[in-house]
Amino acid sequence: MRDDRDVARHIDYIHFNPVKHGLVARAADWPYSSFHRLVRLGVYPADWGGDANGTSGRFGER
Repeated sequence: MRDDRDVARHIDYIHFNPVKHGLVARAADWPYSSFHRLVRLGVYPADWGGDANGTSGRFGER
């Protein structure tokens, strides 16, 4: 990890992975995520990341 911004991008990537892989429609729907704690702490809004409708792309993979 290079800096705080890089850490934040990696955390976002991790939180969006269940949506990306079609396991849930929204990050908030994945019950095993630290996302819920970060929502309670005010780091993320509860609707962060939207939903899987219309989602496409590589999401940082090379």
